[in-house]
Amino acid sequence: MTHRTPSYRYHKARDCAVVTIAGRDRYLGKFQSPESLEEYHRLVAEHLATKQKHQLPDVAADTPLTITELTARYWLFAKSRYVKYGKPTSEVAAIRSVLRFLRRLYGSTAARAFSPKKLKAVRDAMVTQKIVRKFKSVDPATGSTRWVEKTLPHGLARRTINKQIGRIKRVFAWAVEEELVEVAVHAALLRVRGLRRNETNAREKPRVRPVTQDDIDAVLLLLPPVVRSMVEVQLLSGARPQEVVFMREEDIVRDGPVWEYRPRRYKTEHHNPDSDPDKDRVIFLGPRAQAVLTPFLELHPGGYLFSPAAAEEARNAAKRRARKSPMTPSQAARRPKGRAHAPIRDHYDVASYRRAIRRACEKAGIPVWCPNRLRHSRLSEIRKRFSLEASRVCAGHREVGVTQIYAEQDHELARKVMVEIG
Repeated sequence: MTHRTPSYRYHKARDCAVVTIAGRDRYLGKFQSPESLEEYHRLVAEHLATKQKHQLPDVAADTPLTITELTARYWLFAKSRYVKYGKPTSEVAAIRSVLRFLRRLYGSTAARAFSPKKLKAVRDAMVTQKIVRKFKSVDPATGSTRWVEKTLPHGLARRTINKQIGRIKRVFAWAVEEELVEVAVHAALLRVRGLRRNETNAREKPRVRPVTQDDIDAVLLLLPPVVRSMVEVQLLSGARPQEVVFMREEDIVRDGPVWEYRPRRYKTEHHNPDSDPDKDRVIFLGPRAQAVLTPFLELHPGGYLFSPAAAEEARNAAKRRARKSPMTPSQAARRPKGRAHAPIRDHYDVASYRRAIRRACEKAGIPVWCPNRLRHSRLSEIRKRFSLEASRVCAGHREVGVTQIYAEQDHELARKVMVEIG
């Protein structure tokens, strides 16, 4: 059984565009305007995606599958495919964004007619895309807050565009696998190469660089003790922020002079579907990292080592000291109940860890740096002092090429060589 795609129509009485979905008219705005077309494709895709809970109907041989219908089918697949521990991964949001580009530009186009030139048109639209974000604005006179839209630099970054174009190719690879389009369609799209630096007007985004030791020292004393220990452990081990916030006693093997931390969750675990212990992520903790962790191992046996409860208590104590007087019973009674009894998580997440560092950077008056730059710093130092292979092993990378992205080139070594032979 096939289902007819709701049509985009002109509503004469209201002088606007309209689409009828499930017997209800949805008014879209000015007829043939880009905003109304984008809203139309969004509503149709959502309608098709929910037509049946688990699967969409098969396509009749004589009915061409449109891009809108293809994206609806792929969206159902992506929402179930890119899930980790019961929650959608960041890949889901990226796929949603790129499917919007496809629907907006070529929603009514037959999927089998999608060609390299059309893919390049989507890519060009990403280069000129206007990026708008909403920010809270506080009126200093009245203290009231309101949301203000701010236009950021136009266009997605070049490397982001290349990743998004790769996702579109992946959509058509999936469509070939499901026998929705011919393999020639996907093969033609593979011929579209990625944008190269200085060959396009796409915005360039600076690469993440290591954070300097001066900037680290500037914020360490301004951080809550728990977050300070997290920063020190991450800097000493070269772990990812996610691996630090999920650190538990039961995941640390403390036999021998170097401890081994095998995180239960890590970024590349999908590359080890068979749970091969030889391919597990292992983070090695030396004596300095062990000294930082030991008090937490004694304080939180069997649980997450870094709990926000201690940091929350320290922050509340600082607020009480700032008031220069303890809170009276009447003040405690007037305190908002929802906030006073808000549950505190048993461990930090990456976002709260990053926010704590951001607040400390702003207090110190230095450029804000994110915790992932600590990993860059450690891998760069290992590469300079030992070798690229040592940096790869400590980073947990399977390929040296990935390590080269994180570890900075050792220019000092090149200078020493040139002193001798140049």
